Amino acid sequence: MPFFLIFRRNSGFTLIELIVVISLFSIMLFFAIPRFQGSVFQDNTKQVSRWIIFKVQTLKEKAVRDQLRYVLHINLDTNTLWTTHDAMSEEDRQAAQANGFRLPTDVNLLDVEYPDENKVLGGQADIHFYKKGYSDNAIIHVENSHNEQHSFIIEPFLTRVRMVQEYIELND
Repeated sequence: MPFFLIFRRNSGFTLIELIVVISLFSIMLFFAIPRFQGSVFQDNTKQVSRWIIFKVQTLKEKAVRDQLRYVLHINLDTNTLWTTHDAMSEEDRQAAQANGFRLPTDVNLLDVEYPDENKVLGGQADIHFYKKGYSDNAIIHVENSHNEQHSFIIEPFLTRVRMVQEYIELND
């Protein structure tokens, strides 16, 4: 039998080889698609949640470490959050406000609640982080474009922020 006929007979893929390649490709897609969907198709609520949780934890730690009072400013009218501390000059405070974290358009700040049913519904609310390691007791309420509400509970003596995926009040 001539050589070129043997070569032609072996030049295709067997059924087993095709099944293995398709299986490997399917396994790769099984793990890749959820990560792709999670990073590309997610709403901005997760980004806002991560920012608030990280910032509150960081401010509590910085207040103790630097022995300064830090303040998380929340402007409910412009959907902006920024931080300042006691040692900042007025120019630095204005720069911090101008460069603050602006919430995406599909996420809105609803209100900030303090103890004794004291709510700030508009304007600016401040949450203080003191150098002795505690903070004001407050809840930040946000809502996304799907009308899903989230509450970020900031407790005075705990470093972590508790997030609840519904609107709750301090008395709850």
